[in-house]
Amino acid sequence: MYVLQNDLLQVKIKSIGAELSSVTSKKNTIEFMWQADSNIWGSHAPNLFPIIGSLKDDSYIYNNNTYPMTKHGFVRKNEDFIVKNSCETNITFQLNSNDVLYKMYPFLFEFEISYTLINNTLTINHKVKNTDTKTLYFSVGGHPAFNCPLYKDEKYTDYSLEFENSETSESYLLNMETGLVSNKTKTVFINENEIKLHGDLFNEDALIFKDLKSRKVILKHKSKGPIISVNFKDFPFLGIWAKQNAPYICIEPWLGIADSETTDKKIENKEGIVALNVNEIFNASYSIEIDKRHLV
Repeated sequence: MYVLQNDLLQVKIKSIGAELSSVTSKKNTIEFMWQADSNIWGSHAPNLFPIIGSLKDDSYIYNNNTYPMTKHGFVRKNEDFIVKNSCETNITFQLNSNDVLYKMYPFLFEFEISYTLINNTLTINHKVKNTDTKTLYFSVGGHPAFNCPLYKDEKYTDYSLEFENSETSESYLLNMETGLVSNKTKTVFINENEIKLHGDLFNEDALIFKDLKSRKVILKHKSKGPIISVNFKDFPFLGIWAKQNAPYICIEPWLGIADSETTDKKIENKEGIVALNVNEIFNASYSIEIDKRHLV
């Protein structure tokens, strides 16, 4: 476990998967991150690479060969990360392609994830370098889960998600059996900017948005106001999810999406996939800002 800290916050990150596992107030010890109760959902904030969500048949096709790949890719539980550099408020983890990974992902790459703590904001940056002699195809994203409710005297229904812009948007529904994106949608916003949280919100699995104007969403209490803001300027897709009636909420910036039911399985045709040329470097970051009223 690695620790970042300043006068306001202490942040803990696991070496396995370079996974953010704790964000606590230094003064009042409030924990903002979900603590991975394995009886409910045993993760905190897994990092997603080189795919997001599920693939059809848990595999994809590249150059007429079929390769296995489980949901969300191979980074989230990977034990091969090394620490490239670190100081009290910043740490960078690196994972390079290797023989084991090459069997499921036939590309040479360098993947880095950096955590930077400044004041009351933690920024998570993803860096991908193509070290191969061919185009590198990938998706990348985050899956942070936040405690909700935050205080003992609260209910889940006291909370809502507030978006920075009014939206008119639909959620793309997953096939509950396969985890693939179906051709069905449901309307979530009609010129509004708030989703009220309740126990049945995720009866049809995650809310998946492809066309939001907003690049900031706030977890907000009905009387205490903003708790956490997630800024996702580099990510065109957003997932919102929790297990039914579970005391947390995931706000997931994605650059990519699960396979559609009609996919041809070719990775280069996958929706949201990034095509990175030889020797090019790609960066995408999102940030988690804790409202200072909850740090005193």
